[in-house]
Amino acid sequence: MGNLSKFIITKVMGWKVIDPFPVIPKCVLAIAPHTSNWDFIVGKLAYNSLDRQANFLIKAEWFFFPFNIIFSRMGGIPVKRGRNDSLTNKLAEVFKTRDWMHLAITPEGTRKPVKEWKKGFYFIALNANVPILPIALDYGKKEAKVLDVFYPTGNYEEDIVKIKNCFKDIKAKKPENFIL
Repeated sequence: MGNLSKFIITKVMGWKVIDPFPVIPKCVLAIAPHTSNWDFIVGKLAYNSLDRQANFLIKAEWFFFPFNIIFSRMGGIPVKRGRNDSLTNKLAEVFKTRDWMHLAITPEGTRKPVKEWKKGFYFIALNANVPILPIALDYGKKEAKVLDVFYPTGNYEEDIVKIKNCFKDIKAKKPENFIL
């Protein structure tokens, strides 16, 4: 799968996957900007081109036949919105049961412009005691790259400023929808 993904992302789409992506057994991949449906395709191909698989969250509404089979094999985790149970705590517990888990999350939570990022990615990493890898999809340079390895301190207000600052020079597919 890695070679096919690498061919598509680099030769067909013209993107560069800037490696090295650190080899960390467990982490939350904070992928931004998220302003287009293309972000999923670019991000998935880029990560697969490195022969890596990441789980990702997807609306439960997409888990119907035959898409449920496709998304499950791709690493999709269905999310039922509007429920009272804590997905953050459940995912932190899943991390603790696995030897290897990369969970890709778009902190913006939507493709529309948002002033505040969702906090779940941060608290999943904090509660699971795993690092956050801020990953940029830079449409200006056509590059997918890791910006840093970030270990949450528990001070969300200070940490989110540092995480967002990693993305300050990154150009979104739809720049008007990317607000830091």
